[in-house]
Amino acid sequence: MTEKALTAAGQDWEEQARNWIAWVREPGLDSYWRYRDEFFALVPTAGRATLDVGCGEGRVARDLVERGHRVTGIDASPTLVEAARLADPGSRYLRADSADLPFPDHSFDLVVAYCVLMDVDDPAGTIGEIGRVLEPGGRLCLSITHPITNTGSRRDGVFVLDRPYFGRHRFEEEVERKGLRMKFQGWNHPLSAYTTALEESGLLIEALREPRVADDAFPWHLWIRAVRPRLPEVTRT
Repeated sequence: MTEKALTAAGQDWEEQARNWIAWVREPGLDSYWRYRDEFFALVPTAGRATLDVGCGEGRVARDLVERGHRVTGIDASPTLVEAARLADPGSRYLRADSADLPFPDHSFDLVVAYCVLMDVDDPAGTIGEIGRVLEPGGRLCLSITHPITNTGSRRDGVFVLDRPYFGRHRFEEEVERKGLRMKFQGWNHPLSAYTTALEESGLLIEALREPRVADDAFPWHLWIRAVRPRLPEVTRT
């Protein structure tokens, strides 16, 4: 694949790549450690070929491999792709734009996009490409930060909406834990932006979850499993 200039989202993640690698590899620091077992309960068992969109440094891909999946991972950040390759040399990792996937139609029976779609430049284009590379009967399992979380803030234990819910709005947040710093950047979209993109890509939602861990007062994540319907058989007379 010819190397291309980084998208805006790719540049954001490339700038934070070293911080992100340290962040996600510190056990218990990121929310993934709280949610992953429940998320993987939503993911189908291993099939022919699994694509991890926005694989980052490969944490989800490695967990998929442990569950028997044959994984290909793509990400826009060259530093993160290299980190994923080094941690999991038995799988395939490529630098690619999620809205322009370098694979033929129907290449995969499962696509996973864990906490990616709120970060990419073109979520509708990404979902369209996912729909294209999924085979009939194949499934997409996605996780996003819940659309409500980036429209407000927590004040005195109460969540207050202080930003518009509808439309596309930029968010940035710097977080420090255990001496590690991470800057999260992306876009907030209403839930309908994602569901409309799924509809237009021919994907049908078959499961939706708002996971709750411990005493969460409101949902931090939203998970969707969608399927590309099988083509009807043609009866010849």
